[in-house]
Amino acid sequence: MAKPAKTIKVEQTGSAIRRHHSQRATLIGLKLNKIGRVTELQDTPAVRGMIAKVQHLVRVVDEK
Repeated sequence: MAKPAKTIKVEQTGSAIRRHHSQRATLIGLKLNKIGRVTELQDTPAVRGMIAKVQHLVRVVDEK
């Protein structure tokens, strides 16, 4: 039986205004584009790398 995938909740805390276009694209890839939005994503190395790229604009709310 397969294990359920680990998930993390990420909340956007900073604005994408006056940020580089690659950081804006990363936020969209994380399903975030407005301050206060929260999304639940699978905990993979790719997602962790995206979070690290915009760590000054997001925060990890919950890890399961």
